[in-house]
Amino acid sequence: MVSIVTAGKMALSLAGVEEKEHFGHPSFRVKNKIFMTLWPADKRAMVRLPIIEQSVFCSFPGEVFFPVPGKWGAGGATFVDLTKVRKGMLQDAIGVAYRHTAPKSARSVGGSQS
Repeated sequence: MVSIVTAGKMALSLAGVEEKEHFGHPSFRVKNKIFMTLWPADKRAMVRLPIIEQSVFCSFPGEVFFPVPGKWGAGGATFVDLTKVRKGMLQDAIGVAYRHTAPKSARSVGGSQS
């Protein structure tokens, strides 16, 4: 299990990441592009993954990762059940979402790299 606070700290540890509200949810952005949102009431996160990586993460047993219903999920938006995910697996998913979203120039400035 990973707490909402820990998930947010993981995202904020990456270079150039800012936290801003997005329709009532904390969102994590690089160069103003969202790569993760948190859904505290549901104890889940949403990470924006490339389609191939989404299929890999969603293939893990236990329904830890699953596509967001509808068009967003078909485009790579993926829910993560924070009550079931291991910290290392979430860190990997956040890193993939970040690298998929961040321009190369943002990835090389400060913060830790995953």
